[in-house]
Amino acid sequence: MISDSPAQMNVNESGNEVTEQVAAQANAPEEIINPGNGGAEAEDAATIAAMGQQIDALKAQLEERNLQYARIAADFDNFRKRTQKEKEDLETQSKKNTITELLPIVDNFERARAHLKPQGDGEMAIHKSYQGVYKQLVDSLKRLGVSPMRPEGQEFDPNLHEAVMREPTDEYPEGTVLEELVRGYFLGERVLRHAMVKVAAPLEDSISSEETQPPSANG
Repeated sequence: MISDSPAQMNVNESGNEVTEQVAAQANAPEEIINPGNGGAEAEDAATIAAMGQQIDALKAQLEERNLQYARIAADFDNFRKRTQKEKEDLETQSKKNTITELLPIVDNFERARAHLKPQGDGEMAIHKSYQGVYKQLVDSLKRLGVSPMRPEGQEFDPNLHEAVMREPTDEYPEGTVLEELVRGYFLGERVLRHAMVKVAAPLEDSISSEETQPPSANG
């Protein structure tokens, strides 16, 4: 019987040790050590921070653009309103100037109607003719927005009336418009021409003026 040689025993022992080491490593808990993980995490954090700053900058830029747009829109709206108002004022002023030139013609028609008393068929025909022209003129002014004032019996208003006469009376309160001497007109809601009026004054003014008059030579 041949016994195992020392060399064979060493080989077997070495193989057993290797097997045991492999088994020990297989049974041991896994520990994955990645020396580069720390650097990657720091790089990712820096990238995220940079992206956050970029997003904040874009948000601020967007907000600034929105504010600029709002200011431009407001300025344009104000410009549009101002231009529209200037256009309307110019049209109103041009219309006012033109109509003001026509009012004396209306005044003459009204004076003629008040003072002329046609006699006979011929005069009546002429009267009706020019009254037809007068009516056509007045209707045209109404379409343009012209309306007459009716100040009689109202309180004197310097914004609407021009007092050219004062009449002492106790029938009306002081400052009441007694008579419209020259007709006033509105253009829309604006005064086209002030009415020239006679205004009531207290009787005391008349008495005082009589008392202050110097006596006559016959007295």
